[in-house]
Amino acid sequence: MSASNQTLRGRVAVVTGASSGIGEACALLLAERGAAVALLARRRDRLDKLVDEIRQTGGKALALALDIEDADAVKAAAVTVKATLGSASLLLNNAGVMYPSPIEELRQNDWNKMIGVNITGLMNATHAFIPQLVECGTENVADLINISSLGGENIFPTFAVYCGTKAYVNHLSKNLRAELGPKGVRVSILAPGFVETELQHHVTDSTVKNWINEAKNTFEWLDSKDIADIVAYTAALPRHVSLPQITVLPTKQPA
Repeated sequence: MSASNQTLRGRVAVVTGASSGIGEACALLLAERGAAVALLARRRDRLDKLVDEIRQTGGKALALALDIEDADAVKAAAVTVKATLGSASLLLNNAGVMYPSPIEELRQNDWNKMIGVNITGLMNATHAFIPQLVECGTENVADLINISSLGGENIFPTFAVYCGTKAYVNHLSKNLRAELGPKGVRVSILAPGFVETELQHHVTDSTVKNWINEAKNTFEWLDSKDIADIVAYTAALPRHVSLPQITVLPTKQPA
C-alpha cells in the first residue's frame, strides 16, 4: 500500500487549532509535502509566525484568526480559503480543549467550553468546509480527519465530559464516513494516547496533574510530529484506500 511518496501537491488543507501542538506540526508537514495550508486558530501572532515559517521554505499558507465556536466566522473563513487557495480537499478538525475534574465539582463552565470547542467547533468547521470536500471528492481525493482521543472509547475517572466529547467525535465520524464515502470523501478518526501538547497545561485539578506527571516520568510520550506523520500518510494514500480509525499510543502506554 503506497502513499504516493507522501506527496500532497495540489491539495488545499485546512487545519483547525493550528497555532500550537498537533495542529502546528501538521500544518508544517502538510506544507512541506506540497499542500497549501489554511491555518485556523485564535492566536493571530502564533499563526502569522507559522505562516512566515512555511513561506520561508517555499510553502503556501494563509492565516485566519478566529474562534472556532463562532459559526459565522468559520463560514467566512471557508469563503476566504476557496477564493485565496482553492477548494479545500483536506479538513483536519484538530481544535480541542481538556479540563478534567471530578464530576461532583460541577465545573459547568469547563464542561461548556469542552462541548463548545470539541463538539460545536468541530461541527462549525465541518459545516463550513463539507461542500468543498464533496466538490473535490467528486473527481479527486478528499479527506475529513477528526482528531479524537483514546478517551473516546475508554473510561478515565475525572475525564467524563472530555471523554464524552470525544465519544461524540468517534460516533459522528463513523456515520459521516457512511454518508460521505460514496461521495468520494474519506473520513478518518485519529485517536492518540499521551501526546506532549498544551492540553496538559490547561489542567487545574491536582489529582489529574499528579497522574499526568507520573505518566511523563514512566514512559516516553508521543510528540506532535508523530501525529503529523500519520495525518500526512493518511492524506497521501491512493484515492480508493481509506483508514477509518487509527489509534496511536506511546509504545509503553497501557491500553
